[in-house]
Amino acid sequence: MSPTESSREENVYMAKLAEQAERYEEMVEFMEKVTKAVDNEELTMEERNLLSVAYKNVIGARRASWRIISSIEQKEESRGNEDHVTIIKEYRGKIEAELSKICDGILGLLETHLIPSASAAESKVFYLKMKGDYHRYLAEFKTGAERKEAAESTLLAYKSAQDIALSELAPTHPIRLGLALNFSVFYYEILNSPDRACNLAKLAFDEAISELDTLGEESYKDSTLIMQLLRDNLTLWTSDITVIHHCLRLLAYYKRPRQNMNFYDIRNGLRMMLGMRSRKHLNMNQAMGRSDEVQFIGYEFYFYLVTFTDAIWVKCSWMY
Repeated sequence: MSPTESSREENVYMAKLAEQAERYEEMVEFMEKVTKAVDNEELTMEERNLLSVAYKNVIGARRASWRIISSIEQKEESRGNEDHVTIIKEYRGKIEAELSKICDGILGLLETHLIPSASAAESKVFYLKMKGDYHRYLAEFKTGAERKEAAESTLLAYKSAQDIALSELAPTHPIRLGLALNFSVFYYEILNSPDRACNLAKLAFDEAISELDTLGEESYKDSTLIMQLLRDNLTLWTSDITVIHHCLRLLAYYKRPRQNMNFYDIRNGLRMMLGMRSRKHLNMNQAMGRSDEVQFIGYEFYFYLVTFTDAIWVKCSWMY
């Protein structure tokens, strides 16, 4: 065994140890060494999955932190606590810097090593999907031109992966299904296009269902789990649209001048109803042990109703 092969095996083993110890930053370091050491050689499936798990856990912790801090920031802003808001913004900036560094790290590996060395269709889709995922994570917190650039890069990567997946991978393949899941989340969350999100998720689910009998034992568990997540998202997204329509109808009804209305009661009622939905979905995901990647975990609505002489302003914000 050559020194290079020995070092590669050792780093893979150390990455597994780091995973068991939940030391994911070190797991990333070990897998980066593996990736850079193989030059133009493709990673094995095991190595590829270890790299993905390492980065997913490192980025996942920061994304969760960012959501929590952003939620607190919104609450402090609504209370008019400007001093607290200033402190929170600074702390949020620190988390965003960490997110950017992590995303830049894996995107650099994908561009220089992983995508160029990928020869199998499965590997190409896997890495292009991964590229889209980390650009999407950037789009979650970037603003202005940077957000637009991240969203465009996400769309390009997902579409490139989709082109290969549709022609080379079976509808029941877990990587193809995972791509459909994340691509649909991108449409819903980043591009604010629920129709396209639902259409993509439904098509992927229906195509997989029609060929479920051809699914092999080795990928049955992974594929059916992702199909369940696609269906859950479809159920959630379509019901959310229905709830919003009902809310707007309610507001339009109470906006009539002849009605004896109390806008504070309406506002609090809507918040209670939507808050119950939020907790229901959050508890459901926690009970089933779903990871942060499912996207609708931590789902929360905020409705702010401001009354003027003849109008109601409604602001609807999604936090994932």
